[in-house]
Amino acid sequence: MKKVLIITYYWPPSGGAGVQRWVKFVKYMSQMGLAPIVLTVDPKYASYPQKDETLCKDVPGNVKVYLTKSFELYSVYKKVSSNKEIPYGGFANTKTLDFKEKIIRFIRGNFFLPDPRKGWNKFAYQEATRIIKNHNIDSVITTSPPHSTQLIGLKLKKRLKINWIADLRDPWTDIYYYKQLYPTWLATAIQKQYELRVIKKCDKLLTVSDALKKLFIEKDSTISNKVHVLPNGYDPDDFDIKIFPEKNDIITISYIGTMSEDYTINGFIDGINMLDSSIKNKLRIRFVGKMSDKINESFILAGLASQVETIGYVNHKRAIEFMYTSDILLLVIPNIVNNLGILTGKLYEYLAVNRPILLIGPEQGDAAKIIQETNSGVTCDYYDSSKIRNSIQILSQRSKDIIDEPLPSSASLKYSRITLTKELIKLL
Repeated sequence: MKKVLIITYYWPPSGGAGVQRWVKFVKYMSQMGLAPIVLTVDPKYASYPQKDETLCKDVPGNVKVYLTKSFELYSVYKKVSSNKEIPYGGFANTKTLDFKEKIIRFIRGNFFLPDPRKGWNKFAYQEATRIIKNHNIDSVITTSPPHSTQLIGLKLKKRLKINWIADLRDPWTDIYYYKQLYPTWLATAIQKQYELRVIKKCDKLLTVSDALKKLFIEKDSTISNKVHVLPNGYDPDDFDIKIFPEKNDIITISYIGTMSEDYTINGFIDGINMLDSSIKNKLRIRFVGKMSDKINESFILAGLASQVETIGYVNHKRAIEFMYTSDILLLVIPNIVNNLGILTGKLYEYLAVNRPILLIGPEQGDAAKIIQETNSGVTCDYYDSSKIRNSIQILSQRSKDIIDEPLPSSASLKYSRITLTKELIKLL
């Protein structure tokens, strides 16, 4: 069996979409004639913003997983910051942005380059070298964020001449919260140099959307032939359940995931307030995951506090159950530069539960194209409150019509993790 080494910081018991991407690939690679080997950080030393023990069950028992120590700079952050949680998702879980927090962000954005998890690199590189030699491995995949992980692949490529595939799930210097780190011109120049070296030296570059592919090629046109889009998807095994919305008059609109203050929802709120009272009074707006205080305050000021239900972070299995018990699934793309290529993992899981999707974001973006391709919902511009109002009316009725059809549509099957793993194997 062909062996491939996957180097990833995030691995169960860590939670989040980035973890699911490679856990699922590993799961199905091991069923399709490959022998994936995983190198990750020991959970005793890691600084995870989220944990999800339920993902451990997806790691096949025959897959070797090697753990290493790490020097975690975020352990210092938790001691000195007013915010005691590890920041994530555009700082959605940041409670206060006082002067001390701004100083901490400045230090993070200018001195810990490319990111605070680079303290893992020394340990990971040493262990990767040993694994490659002991198992006679010729192909290595590094996945990020954290983008410091890509520097491990860069060093392995230089020293051992292995076949190196860099998987960049998110932009690097173009990530939407980059400016919230207050980077100086020097820090930005260093980050861009790291980024350019990675995309030039890797043998193949994987990313999750057409727009992100275009973004990376614009940095160096010579890499165009080695950039491949391998989107996220859904695992059919996770959706083998029979749960439906309650058969009552309540219309539940659910958002699953992190929502930071960079998410523009004023048009959504205005659209709700434009609804006829006979529909508006039936709405329950449910947030499952981290929601910023600023977003919550927007609903309160709009007089919708009594209709908002905040659940907080839950494990993956529970999140899927909330999807199934929704009439409409809300997806919001951050209103930022270069947002056309943002494709969150939840989009594909929304497709799997076959509930109508209300997408608020760029109408020409990659997410909107998938919504149209699969006929799974409606896309509305951030500020088109009239269209949002009309869409809620239409989709709430559509939900009642498909309530007994829990399986993904045929158009959505191309985003199954099984199909996507076959594409990955072709690239290998």
